[in-house]
Amino acid sequence: MELVGIVLVSHSEKVVEGTKDILKQVVGDVPIAIAGGTDDGSIGTSIDKIQAAIEGIHSEKGTLLFYDIGSARMNAEMALEMMDLQSIDIAEAPLVEGAYLAAVESSMDKPLEAIQESLYKEYSS
Repeated sequence: MELVGIVLVSHSEKVVEGTKDILKQVVGDVPIAIAGGTDDGSIGTSIDKIQAAIEGIHSEKGTLLFYDIGSARMNAEMALEMMDLQSIDIAEAPLVEGAYLAAVESSMDKPLEAIQESLYKEYSS
């Protein structure tokens, strides 16, 4: 069964690895990919890592990207601009909590739009 995928983007590889571990224990079948740290393992983000993570899990059902801080969003936006994919969005929600909510809803086979609506309701204020 194809489900909405989750990409976790952080300046720290450890942050996204830990978040992925949490999500996988709760919703094992949801596609989750990580892009943490730079290509040399330093703190920062990598457009190449973000693109590889997206390519590894993206499907027709869609993909949501979650990020930790501003420049991670900027690199995620640049990665998306260089890719020709449909049904993909950057979530405006906290990295851990937002990804948790999205993963649970994806595991219930909710469409991308419904997951985005839930995130908006929960985190817009």
